[in-house]
Order: sequence, then C-alpha cells, then structure tokens
Amino acid sequence: MAKRLFVNLPIKDINRTRVFFESLGFKFNPQFSDEKALCLVLGDNFYGMLLMEEFFQTFTPKPLSLGKQSTEVLLSLQVDTKDDVHNMVNRAVELGAHEYAPPTDHGFMYLRVFEDLDGHQWEISWMDETYNWDDLKQ
Repeated sequence: MAKRLFVNLPIKDINRTRVFFESLGFKFNPQFSDEKALCLVLGDNFYGMLLMEEFFQTFTPKPLSLGKQSTEVLLSLQVDTKDDVHNMVNRAVELGAHEYAPPTDHGFMYLRVFEDLDGHQWEISWMDETYNWDDLKQ
C-alpha cells in the first residue's frame, strides 16, 4: 500500500492560488512549498502539489492538459456534513471559482462541484457513513 498520495496540478499564479486555497481553510506544507510550488495539505498523507506550469512541464515530456481547456482528472474530497459541502463550494465561488453543474443528491451522498481558478475540477461531497453499500449491488 502507498504511504502518501501527491496529486500534481499545473497552476498559472502561485500567489493567487495560495490565497484561494487558504481562504477555503486549507493549509500548505512549507517544507515542500516555494516560488515554483505549493504543497496543499488535503488530509493525513494526502497532498496536492500545485506547480507553476513551467516547473510542472519539467516533470513530463508530454504537453500539459490545462484545466480551462480539457479534463484529465476529477478531484473528489469528502467532508463531514452537507453544510460543509455548501460552505466550501459557496466560498470557492465567492473567490472566483465556477460551479459547473447543479448539486447532486443521492440520499446517501450529496455532491457539489466547482472549477478552481486554473480550471481544475473539484467534487466536494458528504456521504452517510451508515449507508449499507451492499444495497448498491442490487
């Protein structure tokens, strides 16, 4: 099993990105953050490496999949309550994000989505931890 997960995402403006995610309540690990990269702490051993586009490009010979033009990954975060879903997405929109689809309510799961300042798509959800997942198989 993996010990940590680092998801690397290209960004255009490090200062604007820092303000956006700090305003949503996230922290950064200063040990892995500098003028080219921010280490966004998503949870215990889960990180988003937000890399300036030029720096990101040094890690791969393939062209970047820029979030404003295409989708390569959907980032899904589970929070504790439906109110937490609303608070985070509403705050993200206030900070310039775009909510690109209406909320989805499956009863056992509630989901809202937004595109951040660089076009990366975030799914913020709440799940009923008491739900019987075997019911989905029927």
